[in-house]
Amino acid sequence: MIIGSRKTPPVVPVRQEADAPVPPAIRIAGAWSWRILGIAGVVWLFIWLIITLREIVVPFMVAILIAALLVPLVNFLLRHRWPKWAAVALAEIGLLAIVTGLILLVVFQVRAGFPDLQRQSVQAYANLKQYLLASPLHLTDADINNYLGQAVANIQKDSQALVSGVVSVGSSAGRFLAGVLLTLFATLFMLIDGRGIWHWVVRLFPRNSRVAINGSGQAGWVTLTNFVRVQIFVAFVDAVGIGLGAYILGLFFGGFPLVIPIAIAVFLGSFIPVVGAVLTGVLAVFVALVYLNPLAALIMLGIVILVQQIEGHVLQPFIMGGAVKVHPLAVVFAVAAGGFLAGIPGALFAVPVIATLNVMVSYIASGQWRTEPNPDLKDALRNA
Repeated sequence: MIIGSRKTPPVVPVRQEADAPVPPAIRIAGAWSWRILGIAGVVWLFIWLIITLREIVVPFMVAILIAALLVPLVNFLLRHRWPKWAAVALAEIGLLAIVTGLILLVVFQVRAGFPDLQRQSVQAYANLKQYLLASPLHLTDADINNYLGQAVANIQKDSQALVSGVVSVGSSAGRFLAGVLLTLFATLFMLIDGRGIWHWVVRLFPRNSRVAINGSGQAGWVTLTNFVRVQIFVAFVDAVGIGLGAYILGLFFGGFPLVIPIAIAVFLGSFIPVVGAVLTGVLAVFVALVYLNPLAALIMLGIVILVQQIEGHVLQPFIMGGAVKVHPLAVVFAVAAGGFLAGIPGALFAVPVIATLNVMVSYIASGQWRTEPNPDLKDALRNA
């Protein structure tokens, strides 16, 4: 027995002593917080780069959407023994011909109906002014002119940003032309060698992750293709619904002018989900108010709202939701966030970007690429 011996206390690491007063929940929250901040920083940097390079990014993303539309057509022609150059040329030139035809049709229709629209607008203002003078409000010419001046001043004040944007676009016509050319060239190369471009992108990643990246890309491409097809169908339904409603309404009120331009505007505007058809449908309401009467404008407004309700409660939740696997609430917030960050291009690309990223991340997280890899690409990348 050793007299005076005493057990040496265990040595506690300094880090453990420092962390001892911190509750486990706070330590876990802190660990999550710095990771979330890191992810948010990377996302913010990515968004900043996209906004800064928007003159290049926007044409590239437009080209991807066009390629997602045309690749199935090219593959169909190739399966029927068309030469590849002929299939690609028919797809791209055919799309250009359709878009150019729609634009020319709108221009000719508007030019033919603009004088009558101007005359009817002046007559509608005179009728409204006469109604206000004879109404129980007891307004005078001075009151109406004063209110009209205030309204014009407010519109001019609120539209300064829009006017400056239009001037900027007008002064940068060369940039717009460059963007169109970039879109056409990018689409052409995607149609010619899209698979080769994707293989090159996959080879930029580490070797062990290439199979997962490839599988996620293929899943995202399928989702993007489905989105483009369904969005065209939704836009067609909106255009037919509002255009046909305007035509039928005109049968009861002596004719509805500019039906074709309105339908084309609704078709193009419907590519912005949820709100596009409503914003372009306001044109039909305005034309009904100017050409016909307030009752016809009210009925036209009801037709626009009915079409929007069909899109919002039938087409978007069931057809679009099944195609892109994104909840309608996420669609609404994605369009709002995209429009806030990048205006019309942001609202246009918000849903396809969110849907594609959702499918790609879900594919990688599920580990499906471990059990169902693509053997051909796996071997090709391994030998590259």
